[in-house]
Amino acid sequence: MKYIDEFRDGALARKLGADIARAADPGRRYHFMEFCGGHTHAISRYGVADLLPANVRMIHGPGCPVCVLPIGRVDQAIRLALDHGVMLCTYGDCLRVPASDGLSLLKARARGADVRMVYSSADAVALARQHPDRQVVFFAIGFETTTPPTAVAIREAAALGLGNFSVLCCHVLTPPAMTAILEAPASAGGVPLDGFVGPAHVSTIIGSAPYAFCAERYGKPVVIAGFEPLDVMQAILMLIRQTNEGRAEVENEFVRAVSHEGNRKAQALVAEVFTRRPDFEWRGLGTIPDSALSLAPAYQAFDAEARFPVAYRSVADHKACECGAILRGVKRPQECRIFGTACTPENPVGSCMVSSEGACAAHYTYGRYKDA
Repeated sequence: MKYIDEFRDGALARKLGADIARAADPGRRYHFMEFCGGHTHAISRYGVADLLPANVRMIHGPGCPVCVLPIGRVDQAIRLALDHGVMLCTYGDCLRVPASDGLSLLKARARGADVRMVYSSADAVALARQHPDRQVVFFAIGFETTTPPTAVAIREAAALGLGNFSVLCCHVLTPPAMTAILEAPASAGGVPLDGFVGPAHVSTIIGSAPYAFCAERYGKPVVIAGFEPLDVMQAILMLIRQTNEGRAEVENEFVRAVSHEGNRKAQALVAEVFTRRPDFEWRGLGTIPDSALSLAPAYQAFDAEARFPVAYRSVADHKACECGAILRGVKRPQECRIFGTACTPENPVGSCMVSSEGACAAHYTYGRYKDA
């Protein structure tokens, strides 16, 4: 299959592994963060880490939209469904994220809340049209990749005059999170990095240009990579070469899908429908300024936070859960004392074990046997 099989070729992977081993200076250590959870799963699933020399370490990043969602935001969604009787629509990964009081959206549904899994924001609009007597709220989460579809849904609702549709907007932005990681001191849980494997799907929307600050301001290279194993390995080789040469540039390995300027049409749509929040709390990273979106004034009528009294309240993570440290790259999943025991995909304590892109879920599925 074009663009799949050729990026999973074992012989090419072994050759790339040998190239990486030759390029890596045995006298130094390399620390690269794969920002996106999709890359974390590719690395775990295909055994990419086993093909790297011991002095090249990949660090999991916070690029999982379900993982970085703080408990207080899930609580908001649950309050909307239980206390205000709305029909709450959300993606499947959100259903099982643990919230306050032992609840999750799935458990709230068991208590009688009308919580529905949808495959797209368009499904939520369709439900609002089918049920004009019900208030329908779409729990909108995700990075820049899923923001344009939410914008389309809001514009469609406005065009149709749907007074019973609104959005609980929790869309977050990649560059501010990268800034927070780079600026975090070691004393505050920061991690030393030599560069980033830049996200793939996010970059199809925003392009490669927005990452220039990493190279120009912080001297850290970024290589945007696709999600196939050879994509990731090629990006690692490119990062090693930049590090060895003392260069800090934004390079694009994923040229078959990502351009310098990105998707201008999608960017214009997002700029029309959304505006930046002054600040937003991320799980593990704390409150980051200008790191999330809310609805622009012209579309405020479709903002669930304005329509319903569900003010955000910050909630601390479970004391035994290390999701926050894992999202910052400070700890690995297997370093959490409840990993694989009290916390499993069937009984998750933290969001990193719930999400299909979570680092804990990746290691539980593909890596825990190596620990044994």
